Amino acid sequence: MKCLLRAALALALVLASTLLVRPAHADTLRCNGAIAAEGDTKLSVFYKCGQPVLSDASCAPVYYLGYPYPYPVPGAYVPCQPVEEWLYDRGPGNLMATVRFRNGKVESIRYDRLPQ
Repeated sequence: MKCLLRAALALALVLASTLLVRPAHADTLRCNGAIAAEGDTKLSVFYKCGQPVLSDASCAPVYYLGYPYPYPVPGAYVPCQPVEEWLYDRGPGNLMATVRFRNGKVESIRYDRLPQ
């Protein structure tokens, strides 16, 4: 009985430790035989994946001491970081890919059924 309990405990520890380990790779986007990944430039993604279906550009606020400036203060310069999102339709049966650029480099790639 003790042997069975030890085996069950060992199995539980192994299963728990495998659940805590996450893969170390970032999201990627496969296009035309090439792979776009985090850190790639806009030019690189455009070369690998072509023209996006849609694109959107905005200016994200810069945080100072944990607080964003909600609106520009007259006479003060409030910087922002350029953010751009490109949407790729990968064809029937595949999720749409949204590539987010911050300061001209891929920050993230996410997959959704519909654009967010």
